Amino acid sequence: MKRLVLLLILIMTGVGVIAADLVIDSKTQTYNEKENKIKFEGNVNVQVDDVKVVGEQADVTVLPNRKPDIVTFYDKPYAYEVKANKKREVKANILKLSLINKTIKAQGDSQTIVTDGKIPIAVINADEQEYDTKNNIMVATGSVTIKYKDIETFSDKAVLVTNKQGDLQKIDLVGRAILKEKQNTSYADHFIYSATTEELTAQGHTKSVSISDKGTTMTLNADYQHYDRRKNTFMGSGNVVIYYQDYIARGPKVVFYPDSKTGKPNEMILVGRSMITQGERDIHADSIKLTMEPKNFEAVGNVRTVIRNVNSLDDSK
Repeated sequence: MKRLVLLLILIMTGVGVIAADLVIDSKTQTYNEKENKIKFEGNVNVQVDDVKVVGEQADVTVLPNRKPDIVTFYDKPYAYEVKANKKREVKANILKLSLINKTIKAQGDSQTIVTDGKIPIAVINADEQEYDTKNNIMVATGSVTIKYKDIETFSDKAVLVTNKQGDLQKIDLVGRAILKEKQNTSYADHFIYSATTEELTAQGHTKSVSISDKGTTMTLNADYQHYDRRKNTFMGSGNVVIYYQDYIARGPKVVFYPDSKTGKPNEMILVGRSMITQGERDIHADSIKLTMEPKNFEAVGNVRTVIRNVNSLDDSK
């Protein structure tokens, strides 16, 4: 994910050093003094440092001090930058470059694509994308999708923050967010990823669905979930409910630990007064350890077992 954001931010870095010349080629050019706009039509080509924009129509808003302010491109313009073997491009119905605020706003069916040679590395689609190169922030809003290798995300809004070197510091996915990676899918109101600590948190109505190599499904619901990539541990807290085959486990908190051989989460421990249900049997305990392969559980501390409807059980079975 760090590489993804670095590449996306790099496409706009030319605007951050706008001391260079602004070069505009077009078939025609007119100046409207009343509107304080210079208008360009026909094969409009604009270059700012390494960033180039191509379109059919554009205008430049001129401030009272005669300095150019906002360059606006209409009719689905195309911005791109090529360095070495990598190409970075942005498409939208309208593109706006603020030469003073050092921002680029892509409006209407906006799309950012990063390719290495002919291979797409990352694709971001949104109703609108805005790049603030002064503060190193990218904000995408409206039906946001991000695809990076095996990772796909969906959200109402995405905020990506980097340092001055372009290294990712944080990424937020806000509003009905979904994160998919191979056979794992997670849902939350808000995902936060920290690149410095390699930790991912999910907040609000969180749900994680994981399918094992053997096809078994485990579903976890909680108020909050946290994944530490370095330690390869996963934690859920607040109204935890876990569904795994014929088990239903409930508790205030659960921690997953990886298998020593495969590195995949295989053992979970419910901490605090918890309960696991299997058929007509409820087991209550201070701590419950559940192992997925081989499937079993262990209840420890003030264990209490309740078998529901015991009078209706058939003794012959």
